[in-house]
Amino acid sequence: GLFAGASPEDVAHLPALAAEAVALKIYLNDTFGKLRVEDVPTLRACFQTWPRHKLIAMHAEKQSVAVGIGLAAAYARPVHFCHISRREEIELIADAKAQGLPVTCEVTPHHLFLTEADYARQGPLADMRPVLGTPDDVAALWEHITNGVVDCIATDHAPHTLAEKRSATPPPGVAGLETSLPLMLTAVSQGRLSLERLIALMHTHPRHIYNLPEQPDTFVEVDPNATYTLTHEMMHSKCGWTPFAGQQVTGRVMRVVLRGQVAYEDGQILAAPGTGRVLPA
Repeated sequence: GLFAGASPEDVAHLPALAAEAVALKIYLNDTFGKLRVEDVPTLRACFQTWPRHKLIAMHAEKQSVAVGIGLAAAYARPVHFCHISRREEIELIADAKAQGLPVTCEVTPHHLFLTEADYARQGPLADMRPVLGTPDDVAALWEHITNGVVDCIATDHAPHTLAEKRSATPPPGVAGLETSLPLMLTAVSQGRLSLERLIALMHTHPRHIYNLPEQPDTFVEVDPNATYTLTHEMMHSKCGWTPFAGQQVTGRVMRVVLRGQVAYEDGQILAAPGTGRVLPA
């Protein structure tokens, strides 16, 4: 599904977009692009006029997470926090959940497997929003995956090309679709979480949180024991690179069946261009 993006200029038009959007996304911090909400009247309008049966998702960092939690409490409606990356953020969300507030959250593989040291080494190729955290931040995210506070694993897929990343104004963001499952299967092989928990994080919980329909005859087959090294050349994405190049993983996607048709098998994309569908909102 597609998000509707909140901004002061467009807030009056948002309710009309709700039928075509899976959720409303509000940016409380800087990212790539101009979408950022900094004024209280726009925030109030979003929470008052966006249909209550539709989710509100937030890009919120550090103290902005507290703003999102406060809005969830004030308007008694669910808020989903995208790509949480810091100890202080996940602990605040844990506190809110303990009080029964309607908040959920996700983390990304790049915030689980990379740190600020990788940014120092790779530069713009390891720059994203939120930026990479410290080893202590990473440890906190894993702790709250284990204890159930984290609801979802998300890719935050942003496949900027090498030319863009090497430009004078490199955009933040990295590709994540192809590496997310191998990385998380590696965590399963290391005993950091169970396969059942991974399925909940990457399938069951996201579908329920966003109220997405079931996808009949759609599944992914993996070899959980395949060990190999990620390379740029493996990427099918047009960006053609990954910040995880050189990292050894255990767990390979072998086959993807989409609506009864084999879309991917043994490293080859078999689905014809244009066969993908936007999930209904």
